[in-house]
Amino acid sequence: MTKICSYLLLLLGSIGSAQLSFAASPTNDPHQDTDQILFYNGVVLLLDQANTQTQAIVVAGDKVLDVGDNTLRAEYPHAKLIDLNGQTVMPGFIDTHVHISGKAQRYIDLTKVSSIVEIQKLIREKAAQLPPGDWITGYGWSEDTLAELRRPLIDDLDAAARDNPIMLTRAGAHSAVFSSEALRLAGIDAQTPDPEGGTIERDDEGALNGIIRERHQDMVGKLIPSASNKELRPSLVQELQNLFPLGITSIVEASNTVDYYPEWQHIYATHRGRLPRATVQLAYAGDEKMASFGLKSGDGDAHLRVGAIKIFADGGFTGPAAYTTKPYRGEDEYRGKLNMTEGDLRALIRKAHAQNWQLGIHAIGDAAIELVVIYLREALEDMPREDHRHYLNHFTIKPSDQAMKTMAANNIAISQQPNFMYTLEGRYTEYLDGQRLQSNNPMRSPMNHGIHVAMSSDILPLGPWVGIYAATTRKGMSGAVFGAQEKISRFEALRAYTASGAYLTREEDIKGQLLPGMLADFIILEDNPLIVPDSRLLNMQTNAVYLGGRQVWSKPL
Repeated sequence: MTKICSYLLLLLGSIGSAQLSFAASPTNDPHQDTDQILFYNGVVLLLDQANTQTQAIVVAGDKVLDVGDNTLRAEYPHAKLIDLNGQTVMPGFIDTHVHISGKAQRYIDLTKVSSIVEIQKLIREKAAQLPPGDWITGYGWSEDTLAELRRPLIDDLDAAARDNPIMLTRAGAHSAVFSSEALRLAGIDAQTPDPEGGTIERDDEGALNGIIRERHQDMVGKLIPSASNKELRPSLVQELQNLFPLGITSIVEASNTVDYYPEWQHIYATHRGRLPRATVQLAYAGDEKMASFGLKSGDGDAHLRVGAIKIFADGGFTGPAAYTTKPYRGEDEYRGKLNMTEGDLRALIRKAHAQNWQLGIHAIGDAAIELVVIYLREALEDMPREDHRHYLNHFTIKPSDQAMKTMAANNIAISQQPNFMYTLEGRYTEYLDGQRLQSNNPMRSPMNHGIHVAMSSDILPLGPWVGIYAATTRKGMSGAVFGAQEKISRFEALRAYTASGAYLTREEDIKGQLLPGMLADFIILEDNPLIVPDSRLLNMQTNAVYLGGRQVWSKPL
């Protein structure tokens, strides 16, 4: 009982933590259990609200049993001892917006390419491996990291493999470049009108340049033959396991389908306990299919569960196509587009809410955010739900104070990606100006309004540290500072990437903090992220990862 009282006082910030120990089951005697591991002689960040830092942590089974100082060694004489040698332990990261998928044989990885010449080399190599005329696909290029400082265009792809249809998707997945053969197969020429919600780019003379924004999948990507689950499965498992070295122990897969969810179930049943915990967002597939699916947000277990319904309100910034209240910099009228009519957006929000789904709505531009907030407020007023956990994905351009007040009053949360400020700096400086540029991807403003904010990466890049660096320094890739008033503290950033993420999936009672009784999902870092220099954040190293008390990855020696 003494330990319980001490711990409650600690959470209130009334006493220090250095000499305290908290057991998960103080009424029993856990000290004789030989199935225990005691990590000691380190820095243990609980990431509780009191920002408690201790020296040791005891794990029993898949849960945290106790935390405290090094005197725990005497209290648990039968525990297996692991000397941390000054390393830092903290909860594993929870990335609440990622896109993880298996890769077909036709796929080339463009996430680390540094030039268009390198892209062409990869295309030629892939074309040589495939039958003549087969599709080549790839993902991850960004003009901001290419030596030519421009986008790859149709002539670049044709020069590398003229006879292959090619689709190379830009990082962020809001646009893609196509070869002539791909556009020919899709029946797209210079006279093809822009689709609703999308743009077919043309050069100054009216010829196609190969870029399609926002509707690239609908117009061309749909022609690419689907790879079988058998072909995709090994790489999907590998992509998930690749998250461990980044310190990620839980994810929200941000865009999937009810048709593919059984494959996730199969993979997680086959590899149980060896993959990051996952919550899978789903696209609304129509009333009949959603009813026959039979599951709702939150269904599943601690390893795999159903997430929110994903709704795309507007486009992204790599086009640009995010729906803004004012025209983009240098534009007289263009301010992006909604992905559907206002009426359809409102109806879909109301329908999914009425069916007791959680909603995770893609809203990047301030005009899109304002509309979504209005429609969510209306749905909540007409069909009240106390604990809906609806949230907005992205929240890139800061909306009005009134919109943020409405969000706070209606418990509408955010999954934010401050890493965009770093990796998309070139796009923002080209398309935005004034306060829209300075306050991009805000965190302090919504937090100050009382909005629950979780952090995530949206794989730009995948991993937490760029986002933590950007959120706490407000620096872009060039080193320029954007809106220093939007900075948050290191502690707030780490909490936003752990405990706050658990809240979005209704798991705040079982993970995201290293408290007795919670899942022992934690990482061991070589340095303490609360005190290292800013520049060190970009190169933080994970030494080991534990999921449910079991080591699932360690840094190679």
